[in-house]
Amino acid sequence: MSHNTTEVLIGGAVLAAAIGFAIYAGQATGLSGGGDTYPLRASFRSLEGVGVGTDVRLAGVKVGNVSDVTLNPETYRADTVISVRKNIQVPDDSAILVASEGLLGGNFVELSPGGSPFYFDPGDEITDTQGSVSLISLLLKFVSGSGGAE
Repeated sequence: MSHNTTEVLIGGAVLAAAIGFAIYAGQATGLSGGGDTYPLRASFRSLEGVGVGTDVRLAGVKVGNVSDVTLNPETYRADTVISVRKNIQVPDDSAILVASEGLLGGNFVELSPGGSPFYFDPGDEITDTQGSVSLISLLLKFVSGSGGAE
């Protein structure tokens, strides 16, 4: 009988740990409490390395994430929706770009704030965008000698 009690207690501890991990993972990835963000839209020429859930950062600090990515069949651009925390006001002349964490790191979306005293409203579009730069194409330009100073 005590063998069954031990198994039940260990099973309960494992289940509690799994639930705790799931809650932590949800909070760390921004999946919890969708009501504390607002959406902004942007259209990129290239969104390589970015997908739903990718971090959105401002001055290196995570302020949101990418919530939707679709291909616009008319413009052939990546239409993107980002979710930004409500306590972060983004000036309406800000830029948005795809940045890299380093040579081997992943990509993230960086907000570059402008100096306007006016702010984006939920659902507004950020028009100043810069897509991702392909490392391979940069290396090919460097090796071939085109694009360098003479």
